[in-house]
Amino acid sequence: MKVVTEIGEYRKLRKGMPSPVGFVPTMGYLHQGHLALVRQARAENKTVVVSIFVNPSQFGPEDDFAAYPRDPERDLALLEKEGTDIVFMPSAEEMYPEGFNSWVEVEKVADRLEGALRPGHFRG
Repeated sequence: MKVVTEIGEYRKLRKGMPSPVGFVPTMGYLHQGHLALVRQARAENKTVVVSIFVNPSQFGPEDDFAAYPRDPERDLALLEKEGTDIVFMPSAEEMYPEGFNSWVEVEKVADRLEGALRPGHFRG
């Protein structure tokens, strides 16, 4: 299992990955639901990529980003056991470099579910 922290490094690896690629995005602190998705991705794809990124843009001003649970060592051990090929673990600075100013907003979709309670949750 390869752990990647930079977008450029991931892009280089992506070129050589057997297709299809299953991608499982997470915010870490993995549980059995995440692992079931990884297993399904493995069953359906030649390569499995999991991202672990606690996205600061998904937290509102009243939410406590700093208190969000994190245990990257445990997460990596679980993912390795599931046969994950690549784990993409970028920093916030990698994902949102200085001068970053692009956002995707899907208002009609984001106004439901979690987005109804947490405005801006799906912005990042």
